[in-house]
Amino acid sequence: MSVQSYQVALHRFRIILPQSLRAEDVIPSFSPFRAEDEGDVLFSMEVTEGSAPDFRGMDEIGQFDCGGANHGVYRSANGSYGFEISLPACDGGHLSCCLMASADFRECHAVLTGESLRQHQFGLNNALMMAYAFAAAELDTLLVHASVIRNGGYGYLFTAPSGTGKSTHTHLWYQYIPGSDLMNDDNPVVRIVDGETRIYGSPWSGKTPCYRNIWAPVGAITRIEQKPENTIRRMEVLEAFAALLPAVSSMKWDSRVYRGICKCLSRILELTPIYWLGCRPDEEAARVCYEAVSVV
Repeated sequence: MSVQSYQVALHRFRIILPQSLRAEDVIPSFSPFRAEDEGDVLFSMEVTEGSAPDFRGMDEIGQFDCGGANHGVYRSANGSYGFEISLPACDGGHLSCCLMASADFRECHAVLTGESLRQHQFGLNNALMMAYAFAAAELDTLLVHASVIRNGGYGYLFTAPSGTGKSTHTHLWYQYIPGSDLMNDDNPVVRIVDGETRIYGSPWSGKTPCYRNIWAPVGAITRIEQKPENTIRRMEVLEAFAALLPAVSSMKWDSRVYRGICKCLSRILELTPIYWLGCRPDEEAARVCYEAVSVV
C-alpha cells in the first residue's frame, strides 16, 4: 500500500491506497494539494477494491440526488455512516464506491466497487469530498457550491442552483473585468481564519478543471438569479442565511454537522457582505456586479 497526505484550506488528510491504484490515476485533481505526512490530520481514509459491504444492519437515512448521481445514506446505532455512491444516470448510474465513516468522519474506509477508471475516479473523489466536508464541519470550514473569481487580491463567490449561470457570470468577469482569474468553478472551501472570511481552491471543481492551491480573503458572496434586467442589492442577514444555507454541503439530520455549519455561516454573515444579483448573461451584468461588490 502507499500513503499520501494532502492539504486543502490548511486541513491535512491522509489517504491509504492499495498497490493496484496510483493517486495520479484515480485522484489526479489532488496533485496540487500534496503535503508532507507530518502532524495531525483531519481524517484518514483507507481505500480498497472489492464488493459492496452489507448495510442491512443500518438505518436508511435516504436516497439523495447529488447533481444527477444517486447517494444512498445509512447510519448505525453508534452514529457511524455508510454511503453508496453511484455514477450519474447519464453515465449508467452504476454503483462506484461505498464509504464507511466513523460518526465524526475522522476514520474512513472507501471500497471501490466498480471496474472502470471512471468509476474509481468518480467514487473516490466524492467519498473524499464528503469526508472532508463533514469532518471539518465544526472547524469554521464550509464546502460551498459556488464559482469563484479573484480580482484585486479578493475572492468573489457566486452561488445559485445548478444551471442558473454561476460559471457564465464568473467567465464574464474574466472576460470584461481586468485582472480577474478563476479560483474554482464548483466547490471551493470557505474558512474563517483569524477573524477573516477566506476562500480556498480545492480538488473539486465540477466540469471545469480548475484545481488551484491558492486562497484569498472574501470580498463578497453573491446569490444569482436569472432576470431580464441587471439589478443588485445587499441582502439582510436572515435573507442571506436562507439563501446561502442550501449551497453548503450539509446533513441536516446530523446535529454535530448541522450545528457546526450553521454556526460558521452565522459568523460569515457577520464578517462578509452578501448580495442578490438578478442578471442577464451579458457584459453589463459583470460590470453592474463589480461596481457594487468590489473592495476598493
